[in-house]
Amino acid sequence: MKIFSLLTLSSCLASRAVLALAPASVLAQPVAAQSNPQQRLASALQLIVVTTANWDAVEGTLQRYERRERGGPWNPVGGPVVIVVGEKGMGWDNRLVRTGGPAMRGPLDPVKKEGDGKSPAGVFGFGTAFGDAAQAPSGWNLPYIPLTPTVECVDDIHSRSYNRIVDRDTIRPDWDSSEHMLSVGQAYRWGAVIDYNSNPTLPSAGSCVFMHIWSGPRKGTAGCTAMPQTELEPILAWLDPSRSPALVELPTVEYERLRKGWHLPALAKP
Repeated sequence: MKIFSLLTLSSCLASRAVLALAPASVLAQPVAAQSNPQQRLASALQLIVVTTANWDAVEGTLQRYERRERGGPWNPVGGPVVIVVGEKGMGWDNRLVRTGGPAMRGPLDPVKKEGDGKSPAGVFGFGTAFGDAAQAPSGWNLPYIPLTPTVECVDDIHSRSYNRIVDRDTIRPDWDSSEHMLSVGQAYRWGAVIDYNSNPTLPSAGSCVFMHIWSGPRKGTAGCTAMPQTELEPILAWLDPSRSPALVELPTVEYERLRKGWHLPALAKP
């Protein structure tokens, strides 16, 4: 049975070739700091920050950072990149709860749900890269899934494979809804899995959240983060699982509220 988990696979196995074919029982091992933002950020040596003007905004900015050691200062990598998020903006990661102080989210803040057109807000890792080529470009470090006509991402909340990338030819389908990833076309020429709603996977919390190529500067996604191919490719080449890359996605006001507590870099002045 071939199942490609949406976990941060680099923490499970080391070989790219093995990762692409590993059974679910191997890929679904617990991942530390899965839903604890501070722990995930503390271990990161690479950081991607995505911010938008507010919860409903579609357009936003992406900035990369890196540091030499844990606890060290964050240094920007490259310049800011214009991106788009979900067509309905952002909503909090369903798993975030109170963390030793004020509530992480306000009672009226939106929360990410399946099919709501929102990108998840919070702190995440990265899983596999994917694309329509048989192999990843030379120098990429993320494990890689080549998309074929039978590779699907399951978004049926009743399926055992909910929020997983699977090969239909090697598993008995128990779902009524999935994304046939190769059929998406140019948007999935290259992409990477954003490690959202895994370990544990909560029904209806959202699925199949990726970083991929956009359809245009004002066209939102179904819940992913997208950008021009020319901007995405250097990011995918830069991401290194051995450096525990983290992704922070938040409206600017929430980012500034949480920045000091999460030890995040200051946003550049517009």
